[in-house]
Amino acid sequence: MELAQYLPFYDQLPPEDQAALSHSAVLREAPRGALLHSGFSDCLGLLVIRSGQLRAHITSDEGREITLYRLFERDICLFSASCMLNSLQFDLTITVEKDASFWVIPAEFYRALMERSAQVANYTNQIMATRFTEVMWLVEQILWKSFDRRLAHFLLEESTLEGTDTLKLTHEKIAAHLGTAREVVTRMLKYFQTEGMVQLRRGTVELLDRKKLEALDAS
Repeated sequence: MELAQYLPFYDQLPPEDQAALSHSAVLREAPRGALLHSGFSDCLGLLVIRSGQLRAHITSDEGREITLYRLFERDICLFSASCMLNSLQFDLTITVEKDASFWVIPAEFYRALMERSAQVANYTNQIMATRFTEVMWLVEQILWKSFDRRLAHFLLEESTLEGTDTLKLTHEKIAAHLGTAREVVTRMLKYFQTEGMVQLRRGTVELLDRKKLEALDAS
C-alpha cells in the first residue's frame, strides 16, 4: 500500500494493525484555498500529506493571522486530530496553500493504535516535539528579531519554496504570514525597494539582491 511509504512505523506494526490502518485511512484531495481544520473543537483526523502544501496558522481576537508552520509531502499533521490530544488544546487553522492530496486517519483509531504500539507513540511524540520547537523558534523571532530581518527571512524562504525570485504575494498575505499589519509590510517593502533589494509590482515582489537580503537575515 502507498500509505506505508509515508509512515516510518508501518513495517513495525503487526499484520492485523497494518490491515486496519490501510482500511481506516481515506485518501482525499483539496484545492488551493480550502479550509481543512478550524479550532480545537474541530476533529478532522490525522493528516498524512501525499502531495501539495498546507499552512497552519492562528488568528488573534482582532483577526490578525500568523503562520506557525507549513506542511509538505510526507509531513504529518496531528493538530487536525485535536480531540485525540486531550491535554493540548490548540486553536489552530489549517488551509491548503497548494493543491493537495492527503490521507485522513480517524482520530479515535490513531489514538487506539498509539495505546498499543510503542513505535507509534514514540513517533507521535517526536512529531509533537518538532512542532513545539518550530513554534518556540517563531516566538523567539517575534520577540527578539527586528521586522526587517523577519521580512527578509520570509522572502528568501518563499523564494526557495517557489523556486523563483518573482513571488506572487500581496502585502496583505505577507502580513498574515508574519502576524503584523499590511501597512507595516508595505512600508518595509518600500524601504527594501529603495535599497535595491526588491522590485514591487501589483501583487508581486521580485527579489533583486539576494546577497543584501541574506546579509540582513543573518545580521
